[in-house]
Amino acid sequence: MKMKKYYASSIPEAMKLVRAELGEDAVILNSKVVVTKKFFGIIKKKNFEVVAGIDSMEPSNVAPAPAALPITTAKKENVRLQVTNAVQAKMHQVQPQNDAPLHEETGISEDLRKEIADLKSLMHSMHKKTIQDQYPDELLPFIEYLRQQELSEELITTIGDELFTHFKEASEINFSQCKMVTKNLLRKELENLPVGGLSYEKKYINVLGPTGVGKTTTIAKMAARAVLEKKKKIGFITTDTYRIAAIEQLKTYAGLLQAPVEIAYNATDFEQAIHRLAHLDLVFIDTAGRNYKEVKYVDDLQRLIKFDEQAESFLVLALTTKEKDMANIVEQFKQLPIEKFIFTKMDETNSIGTMINLMIKYNKGLAYYTNGQEVPEDIEEADLEAVLNLFFQGEEK
Repeated sequence: MKMKKYYASSIPEAMKLVRAELGEDAVILNSKVVVTKKFFGIIKKKNFEVVAGIDSMEPSNVAPAPAALPITTAKKENVRLQVTNAVQAKMHQVQPQNDAPLHEETGISEDLRKEIADLKSLMHSMHKKTIQDQYPDELLPFIEYLRQQELSEELITTIGDELFTHFKEASEINFSQCKMVTKNLLRKELENLPVGGLSYEKKYINVLGPTGVGKTTTIAKMAARAVLEKKKKIGFITTDTYRIAAIEQLKTYAGLLQAPVEIAYNATDFEQAIHRLAHLDLVFIDTAGRNYKEVKYVDDLQRLIKFDEQAESFLVLALTTKEKDMANIVEQFKQLPIEKFIFTKMDETNSIGTMINLMIKYNKGLAYYTNGQEVPEDIEEADLEAVLNLFFQGEEK
């Protein structure tokens, strides 16, 4: 096989050089980004190095390479194929002789299971490395900042590609420039989602969420603002009859606001409570904070509480919870008509990337975020620009 290296400013340009010398039957054997430094390292230029080859004995059997395959796609696909082939080879070792499907009873050894898991982990780490390798050194600190803020890898890749494109001809890259580009991109991702607090157009405010996220305190903050700032007449219904402390806490807040409280143990109690509070402007409904993993819990909520045109519903999540667990919570409540998220305990974490990840992933807006226990002070009505600024509150000066 005849092989040769080619250098060009883009993959399509490199392919033109390959075809001109080796013909249409040439194949791409390897490709990578090469960054050269000029003028004492201040100016950097990106080129592509492509290794192409052709089998002179059987040129007609060589499949042509795609003309405009992006370098990042080629690298990722190469990594994926290498590790996938390794995993498949390991699985083949335990495949029965008669090609029957592999079942648990075939007895895969624990060591082999671990080796397959390690290969999959390697695939993930190599994938992350190929993403990082495509960017110039100046961008890597900012990419690491995005990762520390716990932004999803998918969003980080999108931002990294945008930054790379934006600054590929720049002689200097700084944090402020990267921040501006990132804010613009995130703004486009979030601008169509509903952002803001209570609409004051619906009477019933359903506040949902698992135990321990601060639902009752959050309700008190929302209610206090409705009374003090909007001069609304309010009341409370609690269905959290599993925790006496929660009922007493709500009664304390209600007493301060001179608002009635109704306790609903069942659907009949709830209907009667709705009837007794019908004269009020707003009724805040505090739901039981039980184990979100129990499907029965969500089913009970649907039977007990009304989710109709007179109600707006919010899902409360704590930013101190792992993102995977928060995603499971959202999935569990997916069948309910939740308009917006409320995120609590912002003061207990240094990163809010998870908040942005979930909003984009589930196409849900943001009503409020809380940053302490003081009522009603420690709650902020969501504003898109404020959220974007919060994302960079931990930046290094």
